[in-house]
Amino acid sequence: MLFVCAQNRLRSPTAESIFRDVDGWEVASAGTNRDPEVPVSRDLLEWADVAVCMEKRHRDILRQRFRGALPDNRILTLGIPDDFEFMDAELIRQFRRLVPWRLEAIRPRAAGGGEGAG
Repeated sequence: MLFVCAQNRLRSPTAESIFRDVDGWEVASAGTNRDPEVPVSRDLLEWADVAVCMEKRHRDILRQRFRGALPDNRILTLGIPDDFEFMDAELIRQFRRLVPWRLEAIRPRAAGGGEGAG
């Protein structure tokens, strides 16, 4: 699973940190801007089974820049604005509530067992 925000400094690294120890999940994070800590790439998207974007604009960037690297139904959007610090308690609560719920929406399509590790 690849968590995506703009700078890869606050939101997506927080998600990566809180979900990295979930059994059966491999997680990474990346950013869409020009100077993120870890830039999103075609390789990362092809590695991931799912990309979880913080905002619609991140999803749109992935679809535009990396067309075909990950099917559209595997790019999820959480709607979490850039209003939080790294590991903010409210941000963590939102991730724990939203991520499982959004993944459940695609679970029937994921049941076939993909080749990706993320």
